[in-house]
Amino acid sequence: MMDGAGGILRYPWAEPPPQGGATEVAEGVLWLRLPLPMALDHVNVYALDEGDSWTLVDTGIHSRRSVALWEDILTGPLRGKPVGRVILTHHHPDHVGMVGWFMARFGADLLATRTAWLMARMLILDVEERPTEQALAFWRAAGMDPEIFEARRNDRPYNFADTCHPLPVGYTRLRQGDVLRAGGRAWDVHIGNGHAPEHLTLWSRDDELVIAGDQILPSISPNLGVYPTEPEADPVSDWLEACGRLSLLAREDHLVLGGHKLPFTGLPVRMRQLIENHHGALDRLRAHLDRPRTAADCFAPLFKRRIDRGTYGLALVEAVAHLNHLHQAGEITRHRRADGAWLWQVKRSGDPGRPPEPGDAVCRGLQKT
Repeated sequence: MMDGAGGILRYPWAEPPPQGGATEVAEGVLWLRLPLPMALDHVNVYALDEGDSWTLVDTGIHSRRSVALWEDILTGPLRGKPVGRVILTHHHPDHVGMVGWFMARFGADLLATRTAWLMARMLILDVEERPTEQALAFWRAAGMDPEIFEARRNDRPYNFADTCHPLPVGYTRLRQGDVLRAGGRAWDVHIGNGHAPEHLTLWSRDDELVIAGDQILPSISPNLGVYPTEPEADPVSDWLEACGRLSLLAREDHLVLGGHKLPFTGLPVRMRQLIENHHGALDRLRAHLDRPRTAADCFAPLFKRRIDRGTYGLALVEAVAHLNHLHQAGEITRHRRADGAWLWQVKRSGDPGRPPEPGDAVCRGLQKT
């Protein structure tokens, strides 16, 4: 089957498992799919058979509908056996949302990278009734559409707690180079970055399985976003480094079990596509910055679809990410507009180097020498 990005990927299953059902993708490994209330309307989770219990990889969001579906799954495909462990690939709500529920229900252990656990617990505890001043400043700096800005500044923002069960203290840390036993297999732990910090991926030593979360997806590229929590972040660099490193592990026969879409083979091709996708976006962005632009002015060269209100926020944070990348590479300049928005432009011949700006890390220059 042809992949949407133009390469040849193969999809062993043309359809996902039915709601409340499961597809066995390898001995003792079940693929489950849960609904999401957004444009990307599903998340994949995996259940690994431990004999007298199950290990889950990710869990979906927490909602009444999710709880009801999990009750059906537990008595159906999981055959009434308890969940003994949950492995978290990364901290986003569609992956961590039900983790605390399984910990409360079964006393399940949680395995995660340190950053994923810290980010998830912090954000679930951080409930805001109105956007913070930092968020408003970030939106202004990105040149957010004034109508959308005015609507959002008075609305209650999305909080992780809206779709995540409380996450208790206590987890087991997974690190690069660890070997984890689950589902009758030994899995090498390799850490990705870019879409989420310290994103966990698992590579089986005993067969061709790769559990990839959102680090490696077919047909869509994971969102790389910059947020008010770290407005000068460069997730594009983190992403490209991780893709280059993980591509060295990729084999044609790997069966990749991702957090969205369908399991696939043809991983070396997909890793090249994921890298080339962002290099292509950066090339288009450079050409677009022949004159000063805000981040909100940069949707056209970055995205191949219409950006509406439902996708505006994700598009904006990804535009900032790509602009930060070029800026920190010294390829573009920026200056403040009167309304606080950054205006970005490709450096012209004879432009001086970028002067230090407020917020620059002192050690950044030392690392480059």
